[in-house]
Amino acid sequence: MLLRERVGHDFSLYKKSTVYRRIERRMGLHSLDSIAAYVRYLDENPQEADHLFHELLIGVTGFFRDPEAWQELIENGLPQLLAAHPEGGTLRAWVAGCSTGEEAYSLAIAFQETVARLKPEGVYSLQIFATDLNRDAIEKARHGRFSPRAVAGVSPQRLETWFRPDAQGFRILKEIREMVVFAVQNVLQDPPFIRLDLLCCRNLLIYLSPDLQKRLLPLFSYSLNPGGLLFLGSAESLCGFTELFSSDLAKSRLFWRTSISPVPLQNSFPLRPATLAQPSRELPVPKTTPNLQAHAEQFLLQRFAPPAVLTTDSGDILYISGRTGKFLEPAMGKANLNIFAMAREGLRVHLDLAMRKALAHAEPVVVSGIKVGTNGGSVFVEITVQALVDPESAMRNVMIVFREQAAPAPASRRRQSATLPAAEERIAALEADLRLALEELQTTREERQTSQEELKATNEELQSTNEELQSTNEELTTSKEELQSLNEELQTINAEQQAKVDELSASNNDIKNLLDATDIATLFLDDNLKVRRFTSGATRLLKLIPSDVGRPFTDLVSSLAYPDLAGDANEVLRTLASCHKEVCTLDGEAWYHVRILPYRTTQNVIAGVVITFSDITTAKTLEAKLRARAGTGTGEKARK
Repeated sequence: MLLRERVGHDFSLYKKSTVYRRIERRMGLHSLDSIAAYVRYLDENPQEADHLFHELLIGVTGFFRDPEAWQELIENGLPQLLAAHPEGGTLRAWVAGCSTGEEAYSLAIAFQETVARLKPEGVYSLQIFATDLNRDAIEKARHGRFSPRAVAGVSPQRLETWFRPDAQGFRILKEIREMVVFAVQNVLQDPPFIRLDLLCCRNLLIYLSPDLQKRLLPLFSYSLNPGGLLFLGSAESLCGFTELFSSDLAKSRLFWRTSISPVPLQNSFPLRPATLAQPSRELPVPKTTPNLQAHAEQFLLQRFAPPAVLTTDSGDILYISGRTGKFLEPAMGKANLNIFAMAREGLRVHLDLAMRKALAHAEPVVVSGIKVGTNGGSVFVEITVQALVDPESAMRNVMIVFREQAAPAPASRRRQSATLPAAEERIAALEADLRLALEELQTTREERQTSQEELKATNEELQSTNEELQSTNEELTTSKEELQSLNEELQTINAEQQAKVDELSASNNDIKNLLDATDIATLFLDDNLKVRRFTSGATRLLKLIPSDVGRPFTDLVSSLAYPDLAGDANEVLRTLASCHKEVCTLDGEAWYHVRILPYRTTQNVIAGVVITFSDITTAKTLEAKLRARAGTGTGEKARK
């Protein structure tokens, strides 16, 4: 997938790239037809994935790259950081994407030069965390050794002050080296370093997509202390996060972290992604037909090739060729196939020294004239020890070849005994033993130095891991505080809501009792003339049950002689003018005063209509009697 992203769909363009040529040269092929062919090659050669990973990484760097930006940092950025900490102390810096370390060492040199120039009252030091995704580049950066070409851009004064000549070119001073902690880190996945005063991320963002840049800049703001300094490359910008950083100059590459809290991080930081075990695949062994060449080679190996042993770097025997009984014998006790345990008397010390030298320098080591004790006698042996570097699957393995030598002539030994006194012979033997002890001591000293460097690298990794754990712990603490604050807010809101529910329940009870006490049939309709609510009195006039809530009003059966009730309700909704009518029931036994009003909310919004039915049967009966009595009186007067 990575290969397809870098290549795109046009494979012909990719064939013109340097990445393609390096892959093709390493594979030993004349042409690479397609991406699919290379994918097949990846499946057949798992180690090629590591090569491809390094091909896709971009490790362009240099000392004081873009001198104008570094001069701005030295003249403006670092003095302001020192002024912000007048009491002195240890400042913390992070160099993201440090590659082989030139930029991290440049920052350390710039800090030392700034402190020497300003001579502040406080005592200052700078702790630099330099990280990169490329493990090989980090290993190279830890050694602090650079070729003459790598330091070509360094001024002669700086080269003389901060570097020392070395067999490989130049080596950074120890005091500068100890300011920097190197670690392997994926800046997009691993937890960041926190409580930083300076963050240097130059020419890394330009290789990332805009979405990834928008993820990283809030992360950088989170990592820096308020007032901390962000040092970007000349072609990089803030991607719109101007509220998180400020700059003193328009074209400055220095950005100061504002006091505004960074936006919530979208990243989730695993401590370290577990390395997935690759499924083992057994490749079928091709069947070969025996031929004369194979028989001849086998005969030569058996008759003329010297005895040899293939071991691991710790001495465990992997393969034995030829007869090695004169040089090796099984050790007493539990079976042990380690060559140091099986070496005969007189061979073990020389074999140990030769193997150490071969592993350290990757060159064949030859030791002659070794007197090895055998069953009841002795032989003289020459051993050749060679560390294997090809193929990669056999790296860190050692091939040991034994060649038996002729013993010195007895006559020469007698002449030597006659010319040299016994004391001198003893001195010569002791000198030989002393030389052997000195060689062993020198080898032990070199191994100790290598172990110290490895322990230092391990310590740096542990420091980096500790910083990442602290960052994760800070993030978890912040999340816990936010969750606790959110929980308190939710509890407050819940209490308020509960109070409102109690208040609404009391109001609802009051309204229900009010409507029941008035004994007025009331019907509430929404703006679509659907039943919203009704009182118990309305069920005597309209066939209503509780499940009718939400049904259209026109679906209800009414006992009133009022066919225009729905039309009048619509008219009230349209004109917002109330409607009053007196209607009787279908059987003519009862009369009701129907009043239709707009339903207004507390926000003065019309949300339907309210229809009330007041029983006026008694009034109508009295009115009819009065009218009848009044009519009778008028007739009598007329007769008179």
